[in-house]
Amino acid sequence: MTTDPAAAALDALPDGVVVLDHEGRVECLNTVAARMLGVDQEDSVGSAAGLVLRLQDTEGRDWLAFNQPWHGLPSRTGVPEQSWLLPDGSEVLVVARIARSATGVSRVAVSLRSGRGRARLDRERSDLVATVAHELRSPLTGVKGFVQALLSRWDNLNDDQKKLMLTTVHSDSDRLSRLIAELLDVARIDTGRLQLYPRPTDVAQLAARVVDSVSQSTARNLVLELERGLPPAQADPDKFVQVLTNLVENAVRHGEGTVLVSVRAAASADDSPAVEVTVEDDGAGIPEEIRRRVFTKFWKHGASGGSGLGMYLVNGLVRAHGGHVEIGDAAGGGARVSVLWPAAG
Repeated sequence: MTTDPAAAALDALPDGVVVLDHEGRVECLNTVAARMLGVDQEDSVGSAAGLVLRLQDTEGRDWLAFNQPWHGLPSRTGVPEQSWLLPDGSEVLVVARIARSATGVSRVAVSLRSGRGRARLDRERSDLVATVAHELRSPLTGVKGFVQALLSRWDNLNDDQKKLMLTTVHSDSDRLSRLIAELLDVARIDTGRLQLYPRPTDVAQLAARVVDSVSQSTARNLVLELERGLPPAQADPDKFVQVLTNLVENAVRHGEGTVLVSVRAAASADDSPAVEVTVEDDGAGIPEEIRRRVFTKFWKHGASGGSGLGMYLVNGLVRAHGGHVEIGDAAGGGARVSVLWPAAG
């Protein structure tokens, strides 16, 4: 274990660092860089840069030969981030800082960062684009089709037909608005900019409103059970409705049989008063081994579709209120999702 504070500081960094002197020899490197490059940390010090910094692109070009950090204009201070391949073939993001003295380049500091994080972000962005495109296409197709029919056949349609088409257009536009609101909330949760306006909220009234709204769009049986004397929850009413609507619609979409929504007084882990909202169905349930993945973005289970953002959003909104979400088994064998909201006061 090194006693040099500077070397210890380099070893504590999460990224690989290789420092080259004015002659192009390795002045120092940390343990992360040695592991990435597949070299011995102590033996590499003093070696020629080309023997240690073995980075190639997909065309077989060498990082040192391609960028030539010791050459170029005197105003050159660095090499921008580029994607290169390590000796084992894995991707790494490389950026360099060039230090100069009166006689020229005095030192080149090279930073190596794993490309897996960026690849994961790229996949998430691609998944998001594909999800948004898929989810927007269906309601937009319906809106466009009915509007076109109304415009071209207005005089041939009776009032009932016009009303049905306009009602469908209104429903599809509501669906689009909800999807856009969900996407914005997901972005705000990810960036820590979610704004909440919690206040004492009558959750019984809001739960009744949600169950009534979802019941109008499904033939499934929805049952609401409310405990007497419920305390008000400390919640943003709009976000509470958003969370419960997602849970009930998930139960309708993925479950079977009757959907039971129950609201009762409860206690949180520290024995402070809370309100528990539970949604159960009679379907196949959610296997225990995949329950941890339910709250990740773009998680989907079964063939019923959906954006894959609903449960991620539910978890984010509930946790932002200081609450907790838990997945279990319903008495009838289906899924049981319980949400614990802190009580007001």
